[in-house]
Amino acid sequence: MSENVIEVRNIIRDFKLGTETVHVLKGIDLDIKRGDYVALMGPSGSGKSTFMNLLGCLDTPTSGSYKLNGIDVSSLSDDALADIRNTEIGFVFQTFNLLPRTTALDNVALPMIYAGKSKKDRNARATEVLISVGLGDRMDHQPNQLSGGQRQRVAVGRALVNNPSIILADEPTGNLDSKTGVEIMALFDQIHKEGNTVILVTHEEEIAAHAHRVIRLRDGVVETDIRNR
Repeated sequence: MSENVIEVRNIIRDFKLGTETVHVLKGIDLDIKRGDYVALMGPSGSGKSTFMNLLGCLDTPTSGSYKLNGIDVSSLSDDALADIRNTEIGFVFQTFNLLPRTTALDNVALPMIYAGKSKKDRNARATEVLISVGLGDRMDHQPNQLSGGQRQRVAVGRALVNNPSIILADEPTGNLDSKTGVEIMALFDQIHKEGNTVILVTHEEEIAAHAHRVIRLRDGVVETDIRNR
């Protein structure tokens, strides 16, 4: 097995706007090793959201190749991409994206339904994950009964439940106060220590400082790629 969980080669992403073609990503080459802790940064319009969507298999490139865990996902069908998203990628969003009238346990177990796991296995694994993110006493609570930080912990638990190849977090502290943000980043640090590959998309330097490698995009290309530990 390759030590790289992600291998990106000459990724180009163009968008058609009427008669115009907008060149958003202009040939990105990147390897991310298994167990790495990466922050992806860049100003508005740098292409970082487009690149994150490609890494998360929410979009496909105009040209170039993207291998995730050795599988070239750049030309897969929508159904195949959906399977990859569910099993290989754990998403954490700024807005939590939880089902409102569903318990924390069932929110965390949701990806396992799509993976075809039995209810017994789903509940056992979701319980284990909720305990690991510090919510063992909140499993039966619905999102409106939880604080913002607790909701993000549920979202992190849901991201971890299928043992994905990468955790992809988009501005994970963006909707949290600074104290709660520190707690959530401590949780990401712990998840990384346990061997997970973590990619944070952020515009905040103090969040990026948690990562061991900071990749900055500008105008659709990698401007800098610095490993700080």
